Amino acid sequence: MLEELRKNADQKMQKSLEALKTDLAKIRTGRAHTGLLDHVMVEYYGSMVAVNQVANVNLGDARTLNVQPYEKNLVSKVEKAIRDSDLGLNPATNGDIIRVPMPMLTEERRKEMTKIVRTEGENAKVALRNIRRDGNDALKKLIKDKEISEDDERRMQDEIQKLTDKYVAEVDKLLQVKEAELMAV
Repeated sequence: MLEELRKNADQKMQKSLEALKTDLAKIRTGRAHTGLLDHVMVEYYGSMVAVNQVANVNLGDARTLNVQPYEKNLVSKVEKAIRDSDLGLNPATNGDIIRVPMPMLTEERRKEMTKIVRTEGENAKVALRNIRRDGNDALKKLIKDKEISEDDERRMQDEIQKLTDKYVAEVDKLLQVKEAELMAV
């Protein structure tokens, strides 16, 4: 029962960390990477699908993405979806290949992006703390129902706290890497 509680908290914290990694991957640095367009949606036969489902996305060079839709009639739709996305990109069509140049980030924009990264990190830490709180509440309920001893409760609270500390440290590490990536010219 206690081990199950710890495993559950660990899994939820791992999912929070994965969500943060996904969110950080969407934040644009000065370099191109194929995951940048993962959340851009295109209308495809009446339903909205991700660009990488209807097109081949690869790197042209360090600052350019090449997007090649699988069907010719999708070129204009994909280009429009990329242009309308919140990424601030200006794609250019060359035949059936869409070239997406990555503009240089200004110092001001880099600082804005750093603030966004920190906000994402703080949200992840709040999520981790909420998971810790839920685990501790479950322990209090178990002790109230006299299913575990107070010693077991204290031991388990310490374990949940260690898990929380471990994941908070990982969040800090991810933030540090992303901020360094953003500030690199």
